[in-house]
Amino acid sequence: MAAPEEQELSQTQTEKLLQFQDLTGLESMDQCRRTLEQHNWNIEAAVQDRLNEQEGVPSVFNPPSSRPLQVNTADHRVYSYIVSRPQPRGLLGWSYYLIMLPFRITYYTLLDIFRFALRFIRPDPRGRVTDPVGDVMSFIHTFEERYGRSHPVFYQGTYSQVGVFLFFLVCGTYHCSNTLCSEEVVNFINGRMLLWACSSNKPEGYRVSQALRENTYPFLAMIMLKDRKMTVVGRLEGVIQPEDLINQLTFIMEANQTYLMSERLEREERNQTQVLRQQQDEAYMASLRADQEKDRKKREEQEQRRHQEEMARQSILAEERRRRTLQEEKERKSECLPQEPAVDDPDSVKIVFKLPNDSRVERRFLFTQSLTVIHDFLFSLKETPEKFQIVTNFPRRVLPCLPTEEQPNPPTLQEAGLSRSEVLFVQDLTDD
Repeated sequence: MAAPEEQELSQTQTEKLLQFQDLTGLESMDQCRRTLEQHNWNIEAAVQDRLNEQEGVPSVFNPPSSRPLQVNTADHRVYSYIVSRPQPRGLLGWSYYLIMLPFRITYYTLLDIFRFALRFIRPDPRGRVTDPVGDVMSFIHTFEERYGRSHPVFYQGTYSQVGVFLFFLVCGTYHCSNTLCSEEVVNFINGRMLLWACSSNKPEGYRVSQALRENTYPFLAMIMLKDRKMTVVGRLEGVIQPEDLINQLTFIMEANQTYLMSERLEREERNQTQVLRQQQDEAYMASLRADQEKDRKKREEQEQRRHQEEMARQSILAEERRRRTLQEEKERKSECLPQEPAVDDPDSVKIVFKLPNDSRVERRFLFTQSLTVIHDFLFSLKETPEKFQIVTNFPRRVLPCLPTEEQPNPPTLQEAGLSRSEVLFVQDLTDD
């Protein structure tokens, strides 16, 4: 027995499906389900991806071609918070620090020189971004494998696809896992911003780190659309505790609330304009379809009328041809009729014909002539119908005036039993 094509949804997935439909306004449940399945039933990421598509931003599953990041980092009003390393304590600590300082300086200097020289021999593979979405998803999967699923919702797309919302960026390795996984940080970020994260060991994370010019890891930045540019409004570097992180993020958000509200209003205005334009386009298309349907019906009516007129004209022409052919046939029959015998001819028969229009016609024939002659005479008359038969009054019988398969040669008047004076009736068969 074949397995069903679609598995039944759980109660949680059904609730997410209905919630996603309410938030996005999509009518197709199949489309809602496909979008949620693509985002692994992450409703926040699916909703944001849908909002980005409505604003013309490509979907994360149809990423744009790689291009340099355009992030405004020249704003001197950027808020920076750097967590310094612990200072040496006591005589022993300072002694160890001073002894190791020359070796540390020498090590990092040689390391930088080696990396610089290595660039000319073998370019850094991170400089070529081939699968930005894959880099982000790899970070998310690795993070969840190490620290579990209790973390803020990561935006499952490329850095360049994040819209105008204020969001929180992590660029580095996994130094800040304890802070990110704390319950208060999770609730704070999920309710206020989007979170994008990637490892600097991946091409997409390395590209972002080069654009933002971080000094140490973990590096966290707050970026928002400001003056129509994606602008860094806050930088947090170093390991930071959950409470300090929330305080710093709150301060940065409050400092940029005016810009954020302005961008949100502009976004809503663009959405309203887009909806209005869409409604106008739909109304125009509906009107166009109505006009096209009206024109189609009008053309059909005209075509039907022309067809009926042509059929009527053809019918008239056919009737005229039939009448002309019938008249020619009547004239030919009249010309072929034998001469009427004299009144005193002993072999003559006087016949009175009563026509369907109650008129009477009288003519003499010979006993030796075929009944076909009687039929041809009546057929040549203008008053006689096109199809008819000749009937005697008493006893009532139909005279076989035309040849048939059983009787190819019709009988003569004498053989038909007619007397010297007869009254015959012409019966109209045209309707039959």
